[in-house]
Amino acid sequence: MSVPPILVSAARKSWNWQWNQLMNGLAPCDKEGNYCRPTSQKLNAIPPSKEEILNRPKNLLPRIIIGRSCPWAHRTWLLSKLRNLESSLELIIAKVNYEKGLWEIEPPWLGCKTLIDLYKACGTPPSHRATVPALIDPGKIANEQPRLLGNESSQLIEVLNEWPSNQNSLNLAPLPLQGEINKWQSLLQLSVNDGVYRCGFARNQSSYNKASEELFEALEYVEKSLSLKGPWLCGEELTLADIRLFPTLIRWETVYEPLFNCSQKPLWLFPNIFEWRKKFFEMPKVKDTCNSMTWRQDYFGALFPLRPNNIVPLGPDLTKIVRGII
Repeated sequence: MSVPPILVSAARKSWNWQWNQLMNGLAPCDKEGNYCRPTSQKLNAIPPSKEEILNRPKNLLPRIIIGRSCPWAHRTWLLSKLRNLESSLELIIAKVNYEKGLWEIEPPWLGCKTLIDLYKACGTPPSHRATVPALIDPGKIANEQPRLLGNESSQLIEVLNEWPSNQNSLNLAPLPLQGEINKWQSLLQLSVNDGVYRCGFARNQSSYNKASEELFEALEYVEKSLSLKGPWLCGEELTLADIRLFPTLIRWETVYEPLFNCSQKPLWLFPNIFEWRKKFFEMPKVKDTCNSMTWRQDYFGALFPLRPNNIVPLGPDLTKIVRGII
């Protein structure tokens, strides 16, 4: 027996209304339905001196709090790995609690079991969103109040690029390239890094079409640039520009294409981008930061309004995707 059309129409209108209410909390938008990313509130982190950090006991070293699935946190994780900051910066990997919609810390740190508790312990205002990445200083002495140093990934990777280490570390923002790095940041942040979210969180066809067009126009620009002056975005040297782009493009086939509808053109049709991503992925320590199963579980599991049946799709091995052997 078929469902009466009047019930189908009523159910559709009801679900659309409920969906918009859920999306208002998950992904705010403007009056045209375009996703608007909330701004981070802590943007003034500065790197400490080498003497200050390397003389601290291990339990009082600053921590960078990340989540495996978060592309913004992935940037800071890459900086920590590639610059060998393990001796001066501790890593805490928070996990998503899908039911409660928050980040959990296990084992607890500073008596805090969740990221929200940790933000409160740092004395942040209630208006601050408890997001990753978060750079936190536990204090120079025991029982000192911890401080949230920063939680904006674009700014934090600049800080971590200058973070002291007891090893010879890469400089991913050499002075002659800083102008070009900044130009890439302006393009990539809005059109690509935010662009995939603007596709996935679009409220209507018009806002989706706009986001998709801008996303793929930016990818075409990246593709052309790599063909003229690769192998990296700024030429011969790996820079912060590459760090900002990689976490988005490494999640492409496993998350953004199927869940966020970034499907206007498959990534393998951008051969220079495809080779750039492979080169980055094959660098030492980079694979350790990439887990496509966790990405799928967290995105498909946590973003309930986009996938209300909670089904997490299976997918091929990430290494095979990157190497183009599937």
